[in-house]
Amino acid sequence: MTTALLTDHYELTMIQAALAGGTAHRRSVFELFPRRLPEGRRYGVVGGVGRALDALEQFAFDDEAIAVLREHQVVDEATLDWLSAYRFTGDVWGYAEGETYFPYSPLLVVESTFAEAVVLETLLLSVYNHDSAIASAASRMTFAAEDRPCIEMGSRRTHEEAAVACARAAYVAGFTATSNLAAGQRHGVPTTGTSAHSFTLLHDSEREAFTAQVESLGRGTTLLVDTYDVAEAVRMGVEIAGRGLGAVRLDSGDLGVLAHRVRAELDSLGATDTRIVVTSDLDEFAIAALAAAPVDGYGVGTSLVTGSGAPTAGFVYKLVSREGEDGEMVGVAKKSKDKISIGGRKYALRRRSPDGVAEAEVIGIGVPPEDDGDDRELLVPLVRDGRVVGREPLDAARDRHTASRAELPLVARQLSRGEPALPTQHVG
Repeated sequence: MTTALLTDHYELTMIQAALAGGTAHRRSVFELFPRRLPEGRRYGVVGGVGRALDALEQFAFDDEAIAVLREHQVVDEATLDWLSAYRFTGDVWGYAEGETYFPYSPLLVVESTFAEAVVLETLLLSVYNHDSAIASAASRMTFAAEDRPCIEMGSRRTHEEAAVACARAAYVAGFTATSNLAAGQRHGVPTTGTSAHSFTLLHDSEREAFTAQVESLGRGTTLLVDTYDVAEAVRMGVEIAGRGLGAVRLDSGDLGVLAHRVRAELDSLGATDTRIVVTSDLDEFAIAALAAAPVDGYGVGTSLVTGSGAPTAGFVYKLVSREGEDGEMVGVAKKSKDKISIGGRKYALRRRSPDGVAEAEVIGIGVPPEDDGDDRELLVPLVRDGRVVGREPLDAARDRHTASRAELPLVARQLSRGEPALPTQHVG
């Protein structure tokens, strides 16, 4: 299915005017970047790279799309002719998926003609802004959870297609599984789940419900124990499943207090290996508050799929360089108050200390910044001559995130409001 109409009307009218004015084919460089992080955040996480590459490959104006544009008189016939033959033929460089980023990090550098590159603006921003917001929130949650697993459970709290993208982005940022089956099918994200309160309420008694679940799903299942009385449900669950009961889930009440009580109850019954999983409107702050509680895992929904207060990453896509009348490239920049951009093609590296701790985001303007021997280049080729070259397994992005986050200074772990963990330095 084509992705070409997942764009804004004005992208095409700009192309029409540029074609008529003879500027559409000027060599151009566009940059996708954040001017700032969401207020108080210490770092961001790049999400959606793989999805954006898939969308780019499907970006073509087929007969149906052209017919829609003609019917609604969006652009003239000359522009429709150009669009019908459109295929991106340029180059794209970018931060790899799972990488951390900071203000003015050049997350994508798109090199092509003006018309070829500008028409991708809305689609690229749509994917990157959403997925990076989710990945950034998820990273804060897995940081707070430390070595305890987090499960994505937000499908019912967002658009059905956004739910799939959310599960993918959360997995990149360290979540271990999702409840969303489409995310498992499309992206290979591990899926998990057992039962909800409705299953318990379906039966004449909690005992009947637990017995049915254990007999069908095995003793390793997770029993939801807060439909009625938690203590009684825990005792009943161990009685039915035995000491090998896999886990119990708490979905309401004071989770910290309940977790301590349930752990004591399980241990007294000999179910020392039965895990405690908690859900109920968790976010990174709630997870951090439960650090001292005997909790073995977290299920996170609403807060995750809404970016935990930052539902968009705030990225912009700006022309930063274009061909001049003499054929040379010239930097261009927007100077509007509070919305400035920095002209010139960018290069980026992560400055690191000799012991591997990140110290700064160094952005070269026009030329690559000098590597002092301990630094790491951040821009990798994603598309070359219109052909995708940067596709990778999702687990590679997941591993990259783990490594990138690990090299950040300790201040990056703080959930309190503060400045970005790394300063951004422009050179050149």
